Amino acid sequence: GLGFGDNTKAAVIRLGLMEMVAFAKLFCKGMVATSTFLESCGVADLITTCYGGRNRRVSEAFVKTGKSIEDLEHEMLNGQKLQGPQASAEVYKILKQKNLVDKFPLFVAVYQICYEGKPVKEFITCLQNHPEHI
Repeated sequence: GLGFGDNTKAAVIRLGLMEMVAFAKLFCKGMVATSTFLESCGVADLITTCYGGRNRRVSEAFVKTGKSIEDLEHEMLNGQKLQGPQASAEVYKILKQKNLVDKFPLFVAVYQICYEGKPVKEFITCLQNHPEHI
């Protein structure tokens, strides 16, 4: 919704996937195979969600209209709820309890945008300053 191109979207997907893998390796019991994230349930679902899913559509409207997520869910989803905001709240809760907030900047930024009023435009700064780039 900010008007950035495919390279920026690809960076979000790449860094987000890296955070997903790191999160799973930290918190899942047993071995976590990175190859699992290359299956349909991983990167394929992530790409679909980012380019065409309801989370993307409502998020774009959130950026463009300034309406609340709850209002947009009501208007656009006929009673359905987004998975993204609630998932970000659950993940943030775990990261905060484990003092790992600084290790997952994209996860945290999504939570802060959804629940703490962080300006969406600051997400780009989050991408640019991601630890993976430093």
